[in-house]
Amino acid sequence: MVTPQLLVVDTSYLFFRAFHGVPSRLRGPAGEPVNALRGTLDALTRLLEERRPTHLACAWDQDWRPQWRVDLLASYKAHRVAADGHSEEIPADLVVQIPVIHRLLTALGLPVLGAAGAEADDVIGTLAALFAGVGAVTVASGDRDFTQLVDDAAGVGLLTPVGRTPGWREIHEAQTRETYGVGPASYVELASLRGDSSDGIPGVPGIGDRTAARLLDRYGDLAGVRRAAADGAVEKGGLTARQAEAIRAGADYLDIAPQVIRIRRDLPLGVGPDDLLLPRAVADRAGWDGLVDTYGLGSPATRLLQALGL
Repeated sequence: MVTPQLLVVDTSYLFFRAFHGVPSRLRGPAGEPVNALRGTLDALTRLLEERRPTHLACAWDQDWRPQWRVDLLASYKAHRVAADGHSEEIPADLVVQIPVIHRLLTALGLPVLGAAGAEADDVIGTLAALFAGVGAVTVASGDRDFTQLVDDAAGVGLLTPVGRTPGWREIHEAQTRETYGVGPASYVELASLRGDSSDGIPGVPGIGDRTAARLLDRYGDLAGVRRAAADGAVEKGGLTARQAEAIRAGADYLDIAPQVIRIRRDLPLGVGPDDLLLPRAVADRAGWDGLVDTYGLGSPATRLLQALGL
């Protein structure tokens, strides 16, 4: 019996990477941009060929910057807000391709899952929890926040891209410790201390990856680090006076940062494992064929159908 294997893709990561990695000179029959379309289909094909999953889900950002996270931390993704004050700043040539990607995936019959007030990260975390006990889960994304989901015992791994190549590298607990100096269970606390400029999370001044990992190892967890700072525990191999002061000064930030960074795993997605099985036929053949013809996607579309066995 084949062990169930769920591949969950961070769809927005795929199409952003495709847009910036596939030449913009590629145009459809009417001169429209298609580089993100072609690159996303090609990336899915490669993942299917290499991973051979039994189940597949495409996580979608229903809300790229949920208000509840902004209420906790006003700087959260603030640097990526467009001039209209609420949408994400995205190149115009990519904006027009995003809804087409959604229509293509839906017409093909792949589950495209999002939830109100939630990012794709939270959808992925919920799917990983949903599939626990059913089979293995592999998350495909270049977002390092997914490190917190890695769990060898539960069979949850992460695929991250290998530089600018089409290849992917598999991440488990050993690789997490090798890269960050802590295990996945400590990643949220490490990220809280060191911050993440890509998401507008400031971190504690003067504390980077290595220092955060060393302090968490020395004092056990973030609460232990904060207790040591509050007690003025300045010692060799532990906190310096400057670090202790920075941690004390950042008390309000450290109260909320883990809540912002932590991926939700309890969204009401309304699906079960059987809803994530690979499609046995194209769900909307006319719609799929129409989109493929309209945007000149014949070759990547054919390869994707072959990878799915359709």
